[in-house]
Amino acid sequence: MNVEERIAAQEARCKEYFARIDKIALFNQEKVLNAFTAERVALRHFLPSTGYGYGDEGRETLGRIYARAFGAESALVSPALLSGTHALTVALFGVLRPQESALCITGTPYDTIRAVVWGKDGKGSLADFQIGFDVVELCADGTVDFSAVKKAMREREYRMIYIQRSRGYELRDAFSVAQIETMCRFVRENGFQGCIFVDNCYGEFVEEREPTEVGADLTAGSLIKNPGGGLAPTGGYIAGGEHYVELAANRLTAPSLGSEIGSYAYGYQQYYQGFFLAPHVVAQALKGGLLIGACMESLGFTNYPALSAPPADITRAIRFDTEKQLTDFIQSVQDCSPVDGFVHLEPWDMPGYDCKVIMAAGTFNAGASIELSADAPIRTPYTAYFQGGLTYEHCKIACKKILEKLV
Repeated sequence: MNVEERIAAQEARCKEYFARIDKIALFNQEKVLNAFTAERVALRHFLPSTGYGYGDEGRETLGRIYARAFGAESALVSPALLSGTHALTVALFGVLRPQESALCITGTPYDTIRAVVWGKDGKGSLADFQIGFDVVELCADGTVDFSAVKKAMREREYRMIYIQRSRGYELRDAFSVAQIETMCRFVRENGFQGCIFVDNCYGEFVEEREPTEVGADLTAGSLIKNPGGGLAPTGGYIAGGEHYVELAANRLTAPSLGSEIGSYAYGYQQYYQGFFLAPHVVAQALKGGLLIGACMESLGFTNYPALSAPPADITRAIRFDTEKQLTDFIQSVQDCSPVDGFVHLEPWDMPGYDCKVIMAAGTFNAGASIELSADAPIRTPYTAYFQGGLTYEHCKIACKKILEKLV
């Protein structure tokens, strides 16, 4: 079987899964459109602002659109939130106070968050402010250990329950919104009265519901991932209950200013248009990831999640036997990138990680993982994390390049 025949066979195999993704995209597109029309978006909302940004209609209306689409009371959407990690950090420091603690019930969090919560080098982690951050490790099958969660909640009072939706660099499936709903219900039924906070990175618009629609008090993510639709040049969002969003805004700006301040001299059109396109772009990325995953599986490489399982985020983990297979896969993604496609990749000491990382990101917006990209820590088990793809066609071309390299 040649490369083209293999792709055609796996494309046919994925047909019913593609139809399911398209149905979700249609639902979410209507939801976003309704948010735009309800907020009476006009050309004036795209205009730039300067200085303090008091009364900036573009900023304020953008936040209300996110809140409507995510079923939340309020949302803070800002280019001053520089990454997903930054948005999460702002929310953590906004809600938590010294001597209080958070409990992460989805295992050890993603690498860049570990220094935020446990860093002991005096750089300003939660630990530096005497804020605790405990973890309940997942069961062997990647599910939440509810008995251990219940035990931890009985032994200590927590201000926040922290849930990481995506897998990070772990070999587990991302958590679905239905699973997050079960987590929220469980902690409430066991007496928790504080803030349930969900790291929603890579998960927006993958399903018909968002965590803030099923019991989460707060959620956050990056605009150069799903909700930016490939157009937002930078930024992040924090959405949820009005009280918690304002606490985060107080940390982003100042307690006397909160969400009343913030200008953007370049205008907001890319943020509005990117959010409008996001449901479709996310669907393209999901279908592209499924095709590549199916082709890798046909070669004998294990995929996470399984192809038959509805994806809960846009990332796909593919496990390889050797470091060379891993780096060849990552290099193949770079080779078919529209930007810097000529670059030869080398693993490097990326800030926030405890080992070398190799990253393919030949993207229009630097590091945008809603665009075709892949990365991997250089450690066993050798696992590549593939995500993004603004168009299915680009993913299909990348799939051909990858197969030509590996077969």
